[in-house]
Amino acid sequence: MAKVTELSQLDMNGSYSYADYLTWRLDQTVELIKGKIFTMSPAPNVKHQRISRNLFKPIVNYMADKRCEVFSAPFDVKLYDRRKSKLSDREVFSVVQPDLCVICDKNKLTEQGCDGAPDWIIEVLSPGNNKKELRFKYDLYQESGVGEYWLVFPYERAVQQFVLDRDGEAYRLHALYAGDESAQPYLFPELKIDLAEVFAE
Repeated sequence: MAKVTELSQLDMNGSYSYADYLTWRLDQTVELIKGKIFTMSPAPNVKHQRISRNLFKPIVNYMADKRCEVFSAPFDVKLYDRRKSKLSDREVFSVVQPDLCVICDKNKLTEQGCDGAPDWIIEVLSPGNNKKELRFKYDLYQESGVGEYWLVFPYERAVQQFVLDRDGEAYRLHALYAGDESAQPYLFPELKIDLAEVFAE
């Protein structure tokens, strides 16, 4: 079987597993959502990178003496129905690379990344990926059991905070934060994130 080094070698309408994904040697970063290939937006722009870095700093400082760890992209997160036990790579059809994710269960960490749902995921939107984050990833994170999901809108200087309901079945919009407010993770209420600093140019 020929080594896959170009997207043109793949069937963009086909269905692939995480085992397939691990064999690819692509220059371009891709994600798999329900077996379908999604190309990542071009390299994040300066605004995106600054916001991601400014979010990472207070979170990693807060987690310094906690059992949880924060990771930033590129970092593979394998996702599947939370009601299932760990699956083999050939049985997993979704792998994403969130901008930031917090993982409290060390058993989910592997050499490649995270096997199962992180506790908290943050996605910083780019002009080219809004539809993907808002629709496909929202559904995937909800189904997989990601407890808290933040969508960060760089140009609107706003954050949407979604939290799984008590039954763990559906997201509810917990809060909307503007760029001059302090955002507070539902899962880590002692952590206050100054959005003025996050969105600072």
